[in-house]
Amino acid sequence: MWFCSQLGAREHYAVPRALFRQGALGHLITDAWVSPASLLAKVSSRTSEVRDRFQSELRDARVTAFNSSLILFEMLAKTRRLRGWPLIMARNQWFQRKVVDYLSSSRFSVLGSQPILFAYSYAAMEIFRFAKARGWKTVLGQIDPGPVEEEIVAAEAEREASLAPDWTRAPADYWKSWRTECDVADRIIVNSQWSFDALVGTGIPREKLSIVPLAFENNVPSVLPKKYPRRFTAARPLRVLCLGQINLRKGIARLLKAARSFQAQPVEFLMVGPVQINIPDDSRSNQKLRWFGPVARNKVRNFYEQADVLILPTLSDGFALTQLEAIAHRLPVIASRRCGEAVIDHVNGLLLEEPTGAAVEEALRSCLRNPGQLAQFSENATLSERFSLSYLGTQLCTVAS
Repeated sequence: MWFCSQLGAREHYAVPRALFRQGALGHLITDAWVSPASLLAKVSSRTSEVRDRFQSELRDARVTAFNSSLILFEMLAKTRRLRGWPLIMARNQWFQRKVVDYLSSSRFSVLGSQPILFAYSYAAMEIFRFAKARGWKTVLGQIDPGPVEEEIVAAEAEREASLAPDWTRAPADYWKSWRTECDVADRIIVNSQWSFDALVGTGIPREKLSIVPLAFENNVPSVLPKKYPRRFTAARPLRVLCLGQINLRKGIARLLKAARSFQAQPVEFLMVGPVQINIPDDSRSNQKLRWFGPVARNKVRNFYEQADVLILPTLSDGFALTQLEAIAHRLPVIASRRCGEAVIDHVNGLLLEEPTGAAVEEALRSCLRNPGQLAQFSENATLSERFSLSYLGTQLCTVAS
């Protein structure tokens, strides 16, 4: 039996869902779990973050959450004006303490000879220590390429200081804790070859690592390929979707540089997600750049439907789930090779060998000149079995065997 420790609603609870389908999920322990019928859901109906802390497929699973304690923690953190890295680390430590306290209590029981404990990186050290002391097997879900990614973003922050003057490195204790997690873990799951190579480069034994891509299953009816005009015009421009965190790591500096060259062209950029940079004056006033800010999860589909192509000039990512969501909506993708293997070059989108501004501009010009190419990409945009929950569940059970 697997026990999943999960802080947040990462990947729409894909790991516990996949294990539940396999009949292998013993218990999901998470920070918040809000049934739609609960009082908390009703009083927080306008807060998407709370509303999303539930997954109907796990309705009959054994789930433990710390709703009241989480609310208290967040209130105290706000009172103490915690933000940035201090808040992230305090939340990770709070969650680990709650999980260990629960696992140590009489309310928790273990069935089976050797449980398997799964936890995500940066919130696993104390939980793994508890599990290993009891002879349990431990599996770490590594969410990103680790310290290598920080070095990449640090270099970008130095080059683009005006965009993110407040960017800071993680504290040394953050990485020290992560090293301990990796040491204690029996297996480490990464989601892409990019992450695999990055972790090996930092000294993690390759025999500990397994590549298992993210999973995504669309809960909307069958989607037809997109319709494109014979040519893009001012009345019907090429609509480029940038969705997710808008920050240096996601390549926003490169995208903004490329966007400047399209001011006289029929191209429109839909910028959707939390903005974590100082938007340059010329980008803020550029009518071709439309800034929407954060959008509720149930509204994201509208943007996939409006857009002609998704752009991901990512400098580093463990795996960009938005690729799978876009492909599920038959939306072609322009992506770097540093965010997971979902795009097949010139089949369902375009791959950037390097996420430079020039490469982004060239890819966008190719789309602008060739609407028919985008139509073919949309025709080919279907998710393979490799990104299904059933495949994820099988791979997880194989990794732990």
